[in-house]
Amino acid sequence: MKDFFQHRDETNTEKMRQIISNFPSFAMEFFVGIATRTSPLTRLNYAYDLRIFFDYLTKYRCKGVTIAEIALDDLKNLSAFDIEAYLEYLSSYTFEGKKSSCNDRAKERKLSSVRSFFRYFYKKEKLKENITAKVDMPKIHNKSIVRLEVDEVVKLLNQVEGGEMPTPQQRVYHDLTKIRDKAMLTLFLGTGMRISECVGLNQSDIDFTLNGLTVTRKGGDKTILYFSEEVANALREYIDWIQEQIVSKTKWGMKIANTQKTSDPLFFSVQGKRISVRAVQDLVEKYAKIISPLKKISPHKLRSTYGTSLYHETQDIYVVADVLGHKDVNTTKKHYAAMSDEIRRNAASKVKLRDDVD
Repeated sequence: MKDFFQHRDETNTEKMRQIISNFPSFAMEFFVGIATRTSPLTRLNYAYDLRIFFDYLTKYRCKGVTIAEIALDDLKNLSAFDIEAYLEYLSSYTFEGKKSSCNDRAKERKLSSVRSFFRYFYKKEKLKENITAKVDMPKIHNKSIVRLEVDEVVKLLNQVEGGEMPTPQQRVYHDLTKIRDKAMLTLFLGTGMRISECVGLNQSDIDFTLNGLTVTRKGGDKTILYFSEEVANALREYIDWIQEQIVSKTKWGMKIANTQKTSDPLFFSVQGKRISVRAVQDLVEKYAKIISPLKKISPHKLRSTYGTSLYHETQDIYVVADVLGHKDVNTTKKHYAAMSDEIRRNAASKVKLRDDVD
């Protein structure tokens, strides 16, 4: 039986192969060469980014040829200025008839993909120099963390449990899904898991004796996340309710029972299948707009909410990094550096130079 992550990797691999089938023949060597140290999703994103780069070359540097006709010698003739011109082009460009634009963060990612491509052929001694190393990354300004405050978390969960929905259609849908939605949002807020980790969960991944569950991290590593009794209660209520739907043979319950013959998802869509990433994004945004319309809250922002709470409670950036699954603690520091100022201010007030001074 294939799990969610196996199916996702196969799908991403097929998408990548379809895209690179139109690439120059030498490009295949790059994707084969990085296969053992990158995920299918990473390689797919490389393919998306390099597709834009090759399209740019055919328009401005290799005119008169198709993407497939670009030769390795064409890359040898490029200069650092050509790469800088490409970054400027990304500010406003047209691809396959659709106008697009990249902010500095998107430019950084696309340049990173091109750098990896050039670096690979430079290491293989098929390029005499890596001109992309001479091009500076766009300057990225750290954005403040968008998260829910304590009172907003309470409002969010109350809204899911029994809040009035704006339209009659939403009220009907809410009656059907509110127990599932509460379990899912409680899980996000109580563990800080990623959306892909949540969608990929199976019922067999949960161990209520430990109050822990097994998640598949980026790159395929598995780890155990522990949760509170509040999260456990929400999950138990949802799982018991699912079984009631199956036993009572409701329309949704029968669909779920049919899905369980071939897989073991924890969270189901109204079609009775494993819920999708897009559906989870939509339901989080739906509830968040009601309780906090000025904040653009996504599943990732719920993850930030948990990370913030954990940092305040532990004041240990290494614990936060470990729980959130950050392989590099600098990633965690970058996102939660603002809170370090508050901790430092509080610590400064506790340092006394003389015992007789209050």
